[in-house]
Formats: sequence, C-alpha cells, structure tokens
Amino acid sequence: MTSSWATTSILLLGDSVSASYGMQQNQGWVHLLNQQLRDNKAPYKIVNASVSGETTGGGLSRLAGVLADNKVDHLIIELGGNDGLRGYSPKSIKNNLLQMINIAQQQNIPVSIMQIKITPNYGPRYLKMFEAVFEQAAQETNSNLLPFFMEQVALDPNLMQQDGIHPNIKAQPIIARYVEEQLKNLIK
Repeated sequence: MTSSWATTSILLLGDSVSASYGMQQNQGWVHLLNQQLRDNKAPYKIVNASVSGETTGGGLSRLAGVLADNKVDHLIIELGGNDGLRGYSPKSIKNNLLQMINIAQQQNIPVSIMQIKITPNYGPRYLKMFEAVFEQAAQETNSNLLPFFMEQVALDPNLMQQDGIHPNIKAQPIIARYVEEQLKNLIK
C-alpha cells in the first residue's frame, strides 16, 4: 500500500469531512495532502479509510478489517462528529474510541485522535461533555490528541458548503496544510 516515496503509512479512519463529501475524491484535503507529502518527499502517506456518515460505532466495526487489509504504522481517528450530530451519549462515543485505540495498540500501532467540535445548538452541557470525550480517551490510552482540524475554516461561511457542516473545495487546501503541520510534529 505504501508507494516508492513513502515508507510510513498513516491510516485515517474518518467521516464525510475526510471522505471528500460534496466533491470529487481528488479535490479533498486527504488527496491534496498526499500530493504535498509526495512533492516534499515526506517519508509517510495517508491511507484514507474515511466513509461519509461514519460514526464511532461504525469505525469500531470496520477497524479490524481495515487494519488486516493494510500495512499501518500509525492510526488517526477522525470520528465522532456524526455521533454528536445525532446526540449520541458521550459515554458510548468514548467507549467506542477506547475500543478502537485498544485494537490498534494491541498491534503496536500508535494512535492519534482528532478533537472534534460540533455546532453549538446542542446546548452547552452536551457540548462540554462531547468535546471532553476526545481528551479523556487520549489521556487514558496515552494517545496523541490533535487539534480540531477544521478550526481555520468551520466559522467562515465562504469556506463551508450550504449545509454549514462540510467544508467546500476552497477549504480543502487550508485543511491539508493544517494537517500537514500536525503530522510534522507527530511523525518523527
């Protein structure tokens, strides 16, 4: 699965935001990031196992199979947004994250979790509990917690699709550059 320029394979288990929702696959941030990594001769590449609509429960049910089918040196989990938008219990989201991390760590695969944020219309109590889940899961498993990767685009309507949830084509290079910076600190 790794190409001639990449010796390290990073599996991205994500949702529609990483699966290029509303655009062609080659317009999405993961594709753009892999182009940047190849051009910069970075020793790693992203294997995108993201699916639109994916929840932490869906990611958990798919993870073992995805790991069996790919050589994976690092796992990044970008899941939880759909759970939050459906009002799922933060306790069950955390439990799913912990189980996914455990599956990877049993195979000696380091894990990073992306902090996820959702729209504020769920109320401050739910938002606080939801956002704390990612930090707690990272701390309890000695995993890396990456900052919310859409921080620079989520509040700019010019960078979002009509639904206000998914970034548009103009936002993709911004997200790719942001994640590339995070990876530099992560993969040494």
